[in-house]
Amino acid sequence: MRYEDFYRQSVERPEQFWAEQARRIHWETPPAKILEESTPFRRWFVGGTTNLCHNAVDRHLAERGEQLALVAVSTETGITRELSYRELHREVNTFAAVLAALGVGRGDRVVIYLPNVAEAVFAMLACARIGAIHSVVFGGFAAHNLALRIDDAEPRLLVCADAGMRGGKVIPYKPLVDAALAEAKSPPPQVLIVDRGLDPQMTRVAGRDLDYAELRRAHEGEQVPVAWLESNEPSYLLYTSGTTGKPKGIQRDVGGYAVAMAMSIRCIFDVAPGQVMFSTSDVGWAVGHSYNVYGPLIGGATSLLYEGLPTHPDPGIWWQLCERYGVRTMFSSPTGIRVLKKQDAGWLKKYDLSELKWLFLAGEPLDEPTAHWITEGLGVPVIDNYWQTETGWPAITLMPGLDLKPVKFGSPGLPAPGYRMKVIDETTGGEAAPGQKGVLVFEPPLPPGCLSTVWRDDARYVSSYFSHFREPVYSSLDWAIRDADGYVTILGRTDDVINVAGHRLGTREIEESVSTHPAVAEAAVVGVKDELKGQVPVVFATLKQGVGEAPKQVAQGMQQRVVQQLGALARPARVYVVNALPKTRSGKLLRRSLQALCQQADPGDLSTLDDPGALDEVRRALERGPDLGA
Repeated sequence: MRYEDFYRQSVERPEQFWAEQARRIHWETPPAKILEESTPFRRWFVGGTTNLCHNAVDRHLAERGEQLALVAVSTETGITRELSYRELHREVNTFAAVLAALGVGRGDRVVIYLPNVAEAVFAMLACARIGAIHSVVFGGFAAHNLALRIDDAEPRLLVCADAGMRGGKVIPYKPLVDAALAEAKSPPPQVLIVDRGLDPQMTRVAGRDLDYAELRRAHEGEQVPVAWLESNEPSYLLYTSGTTGKPKGIQRDVGGYAVAMAMSIRCIFDVAPGQVMFSTSDVGWAVGHSYNVYGPLIGGATSLLYEGLPTHPDPGIWWQLCERYGVRTMFSSPTGIRVLKKQDAGWLKKYDLSELKWLFLAGEPLDEPTAHWITEGLGVPVIDNYWQTETGWPAITLMPGLDLKPVKFGSPGLPAPGYRMKVIDETTGGEAAPGQKGVLVFEPPLPPGCLSTVWRDDARYVSSYFSHFREPVYSSLDWAIRDADGYVTILGRTDDVINVAGHRLGTREIEESVSTHPAVAEAAVVGVKDELKGQVPVVFATLKQGVGEAPKQVAQGMQQRVVQQLGALARPARVYVVNALPKTRSGKLLRRSLQALCQQADPGDLSTLDDPGALDEVRRALERGPDLGA
């Protein structure tokens, strides 16, 4: 089917469209009503009962029980686990039996604090099986942030590892858990520890801390019945940052999410049963939930789960895995590709990638130079796609599984099915003309799979997402431009703008321009206070290996490109060439911290900082002065 027809049906006749898509999953009880709407709330597949674990595991046993379901590879520990659907079924049932023995039941919350290991998948699916609500917290999150999430979710149990690893360095988790539970007002009564043998100094609290391996032996082989849940019951919570400092618990439903996963894995990601998908995300993030775990498994595919760096043991590790397992669709981030962009491009040609058809990138805007580099290097289409933790699956993308439209570098593409998208002029509230900058919004009802509310806070759901314009539209809080063909380009957050002498400049626009310089590997632009102009752009950039020019020459070239492409108004006031940029472990640049350091202010919460040395590198650069500028 043509994309245009598919999309038109989804927005003009949503109930008919989603009723058809709902046939992709198993319903124990068919829905009585497809859509029940009370703007801005909505309920999909009302009265239908289903279960995420059954759709991801049990229903595949008859046809593909011996097929690989999950491959968990760790280049940190050197351990690879390959599990068929039948083996995954046994492990999930065992984990579910352990949860039940610990008193976890339907509606109870379970916080999961694990790295990308097979047990994280077992734990998530086991919760789904018995109707418990899981809340995966990114492994290594600081104790205070973990405590905030514990207090909001009020879990019955916390599942953690003794430690994770990154770049060969052991990162103890248990001390963070102990500190979080000491701070939390609503700590769970029990902690289930997946002991990987990485932290021999790990301490246990008698009566609270339990060993998963021991309980697994006691319950191995047990069968746990599936809990059939009404479509709109909560499936999981995933926390995202809020403007108030209190994290928002994004609440996902069961039936709508299952349908969105089943449709998107085929129509967007072009992965059929028996094929292999490799998502490099951490399970603690939205992509990890949807396309490391639920999407591929609901689709009857094989999911490749990876713990490790993209450059260890060498910069070819991702492509080696693609060759070994015949990966069809890979999903990563622009940051991950920019890390590889600093390496020898020969690694992209070393392995047989004839099975690889698509590389999807998301999580942040994809700059054109990086898109060109990886497209030419791999020789496969590179598809940017835009979504948020809140949407749960791509909102703007191209759909090679249905009808691949031309790729336009710099744009994630066209609206996905069910997303009634507009670009709104923030001043007038009217729809922006093609090529005019505005705020990206979605008209209700949001399609299946999107957040249903904020956990225990409907008022915050409304105020955070539906109160920015006169009409009750979902505001993405992202600037965007839509061209005459309907393609959207994301320009950055509405609060990530630089106001230079009364003129607003998006940081993304300047970063794009800077990154066109052939010597630049990655760039971050922040707005810094200026007495005359209000704010001025300041650039921090890393260079590719083997650059012969002096940093000052490269800095001058960056500035010239900005002036040539965006005008003198956007000229960077200062340019700093550094060896590393501060990022979270998920790969997002810490622009706010860069801005704070420039203004000699507190860099804020650094609990998710990947490499503390990167922040020290920035501090040293600021002390020695810019490579260009006053």
